[in-house]
Amino acid sequence: MFVRWRMTAHPFTVGPSTTVPEAVELMQTHNVRKLPVVLNGRLVGIISQSDIDRASPSMATSFSAGELVYLFSKLKVSKIMSRDPITIGPDALLEEAATRMRDNKIEILPVIDDGELVGVITESDLLDAFMELNGARMNGTRLVIEADDQPGVMARLASITGAVRTNITHIAVYRGGLERSLIVLGVNTLNTDDLERQIADAGFTLKYRLKNE
Repeated sequence: MFVRWRMTAHPFTVGPSTTVPEAVELMQTHNVRKLPVVLNGRLVGIISQSDIDRASPSMATSFSAGELVYLFSKLKVSKIMSRDPITIGPDALLEEAATRMRDNKIEILPVIDDGELVGVITESDLLDAFMELNGARMNGTRLVIEADDQPGVMARLASITGAVRTNITHIAVYRGGLERSLIVLGVNTLNTDDLERQIADAGFTLKYRLKNE
């Protein structure tokens, strides 16, 4: 799955000359914690709630409360934003985006095409993609099958589903250091009695089933 298929296009943005209180209002209105900072279509930074928290007025100064409020009201986003943010292209694979976000401990990844901001990938986008790839909301049944990690396993399962005239809608393999692999097989039917029987007869172990109506 490519980044462009799951990114949030046309994200809310601010300019570097936007005041911090204006950025705060935009973040609160749209319930976001980070905003790309854009100048003439080009990404120049990211402002986050943590940036704002660090810049918020502290009473441990020689300024009066009124002076602090005034200074904060005039503070520009460009003064506190994080510069040179990590980015990704729209034709990268989604797992590349997930890896960059995880490795760099970031919650938002700007998507840049020909130098311009075209979207962002967020943690919610990744979760939605995970659910879609695994068919979590599709009608049908998901079977978790334990199998030896060896050539020909997928071909055998495909042959079994074909024999009972059942379509495979999703498939995923989880290894995770286990002696045997776990295969999540999504099929387009709720009646899987014949399929499960043939899977067992072929030497596979059914570990779990989930039916979505």
